[in-house]
Amino acid sequence: MRIIIAALLVLPLLAAAETFPKADPAAGRKLADAAKCAKCHSARFGGDGSAMYTRPDHRVKTAGQLLAQVRMCNTQLNTGWFPEEEEQVAAYLNRDYYKFK
Repeated sequence: MRIIIAALLVLPLLAAAETFPKADPAAGRKLADAAKCAKCHSARFGGDGSAMYTRPDHRVKTAGQLLAQVRMCNTQLNTGWFPEEEEQVAAYLNRDYYKFK
């Protein structure tokens, strides 16, 4: 029982160590730029589109939600990204905007 309790206490800390440990944020930025994500975002929010990430009432509150949002955009825009590419885009957005731990 103690081992289970210890594992339950340690696992969240390990998961928080790196939000997207295998993803390359630089590659994610290139993917996002190529998909013209900012064009869609600027149409909805004005400016360069980054207001979507920095507005005080943004819907994304966790790294998991960020990845889910990237996946939803991938599906809607039919970008054809593989799951590891979605993680790269999420890693880029996290590094530059969200700062989830």
